[in-house]
Amino acid sequence: MDLAWLEPVMLAGVRMVAFIVIAPPFSYNAFPARIKAMLALGLAVAVSPAVTAGYRPMDTGGFFGALVLEVVVGVVLGFLVFVVFAAVQSAGSLIDLFSGFQMAQAFDPQSMVNGAQFTRLFQMSALALMFSSDAYQLILTGLTRSFDSIPLGGGLAMAEPAAAAVQAVTGMFLSAVQIAGPLLVVLFLADVGLGLLNRVAPALNAFALGFPLKILLTLTLGSVVFLALPRIISSLTQEALSTMMEVM
Repeated sequence: MDLAWLEPVMLAGVRMVAFIVIAPPFSYNAFPARIKAMLALGLAVAVSPAVTAGYRPMDTGGFFGALVLEVVVGVVLGFLVFVVFAAVQSAGSLIDLFSGFQMAQAFDPQSMVNGAQFTRLFQMSALALMFSSDAYQLILTGLTRSFDSIPLGGGLAMAEPAAAAVQAVTGMFLSAVQIAGPLLVVLFLADVGLGLLNRVAPALNAFALGFPLKILLTLTLGSVVFLALPRIISSLTQEALSTMMEVM
């Protein structure tokens, strides 16, 4: 087999695997590792005409060094996408925390998510929406475009990915607050109102009424936030693509 074709395809496959293992929605643990490897191999073969053009075979040391660099590139790009979409799960965690559902948290071994009801609901909904829409295709498009700006074995200047990661983490927290913000404000005002009611009429035991009231408010307003998830996922997909392009 021609090494001038095999080597770049292997390097591209390593970058693909490193990205798919970390970046949503492909990183979901319910997907077998064999399927992820086959997907990465198929994508590497698909981009082979672009990555093999002008490629020069390396010696053994240079090839293994290029493999390490491709792992780093794939991990960095996948982490940036992961951080952007973590805003949805973080919004669910904030809702669970302020509504009192955090006491019922559990660990999901498939998604590797440790959270309560809204955390897992938002995470699974985001996963389903990414596959039902064209979000996953756009993410793969951004990954394939990385070969145009980051050549095989070229590596990354870590200053730009570090700055992009800091910006992505900051944006993740802001997005989580924006998603869950209206519901958090209502729950906070409910706590304030119950506290004032308890001071005015202690015999009513307002805090005993607080649990069913907060559950009612959370389920009612949480459904409004849930209905906005498709638009939120679309916006986060564009943000993830722009974040990837910043480091290329």
